[in-house]
Amino acid sequence: MSGCSQKFNDVNDTLRLALLGETDVQKSELEIQSLPYASLYARLGDGPQAFMVLALAEPRFGSSPNSQQPLQLKWLSSDQGMLVTEHGRLVKTLNLPSGNLSALQSTVTDPLAQGLHLAQTPKHWQRKIDWQPGYHFGYQLNSKFSNQGKAVVLINDTPVETLHFTEHVTVESLAMTFDNDFWLHPQTGTVLKSRQKLAPGLPYVEITLLKPFSAH
Repeated sequence: MSGCSQKFNDVNDTLRLALLGETDVQKSELEIQSLPYASLYARLGDGPQAFMVLALAEPRFGSSPNSQQPLQLKWLSSDQGMLVTEHGRLVKTLNLPSGNLSALQSTVTDPLAQGLHLAQTPKHWQRKIDWQPGYHFGYQLNSKFSNQGKAVVLINDTPVETLHFTEHVTVESLAMTFDNDFWLHPQTGTVLKSRQKLAPGLPYVEITLLKPFSAH
């Protein structure tokens, strides 16, 4: 898609620490806004906070450029670690040291894409995921979302009012449950911050959106 991709070399030139860095990265608001890229902070498990920029924004694989498929946003670190999101949901990762979410499939639209903040949006969802290491394919996850009310979160030291939703996830085949958390913009439903478990046995990833992607 014209205007939606950025050269990886240019992106790498803007990065200083990757997901394997030793200390938290903290950028000033001026630095964030002056970069021509969308950006976020990411934290893998208990590791340091990393600064990542948007490398690619493209339709989901297999869909045509003119279809209504959501854009996959591909966020890159300087060691080539990548997070792939759709509407704030982690749908794939690459080159993370602890393992990766390989694929996510669902025949039903993610409530995050429909606007989780809206009363009419379904609060249940099913999906299947694959992950590595190991050969883990087609595990079904059942989700139930609950509204935790208003919450103020810090985004680069700035207090922002959000709506907090918890996603209670059940993996029946493994007799396992876990919770994901999403903090949404109250009017638009955009995910401003999240804490999402990659897959059973893999760590959480905490994401804080700093500068959102715009196709214009």
